[in-house]
Amino acid sequence: MKGKKNILWLLVLCSLCCLIIFTACGSTEEPAAGKGDGAGSLGDFTMKDVTGQSYNREMFADYDLTLVNVFATWCGPCIQEIPDLERLSSEMADRSVQVVGIVLDAVDTSGSEDEEAIEKAKLLAEHTGATYPFLIPDKGYLNGRLEGINAVPETFFVDKNGNIAGETYSGSRSLEEWKEIVEQELKGVQ
Repeated sequence: MKGKKNILWLLVLCSLCCLIIFTACGSTEEPAAGKGDGAGSLGDFTMKDVTGQSYNREMFADYDLTLVNVFATWCGPCIQEIPDLERLSSEMADRSVQVVGIVLDAVDTSGSEDEEAIEKAKLLAEHTGATYPFLIPDKGYLNGRLEGINAVPETFFVDKNGNIAGETYSGSRSLEEWKEIVEQELKGVQ
């Protein structure tokens, strides 16, 4: 009987570990939505992507909704959802939706760029076929919005005015799940 209890506990422990690993990398505590320089505004910023191209607040202006996916190059679930996010970007472009990735581990805790992580991100884009930008956090961590993220992937939405819109989502999702979420979030900005 004692052996059966040990096996049962082992199965429960393995199940919990799998649930944590396949849902998100890190803790599941969600940061407060709307961090930034004002009531839900991301404010002014300048970031560059892994290829060196610069982006600022104007990147949101041509789209009703931008899905911002914060990920790390070492996070399995993050990497697994990149092809689905690429398909989402392609399929939802005619609905005025864009996808942007932010490579959280592309900078260290002092805000200095981590060249190894940037190279990994470039390879990820190449191997996954991602054409949407993979941005490197700026020294202000997107005016504070990226501070305190301790679970990746984390996804939030931004409207055409650079304001955080809707909910924040922790963990990876399938293409179909993201489509449903985007449809729901679009209703809130139109």
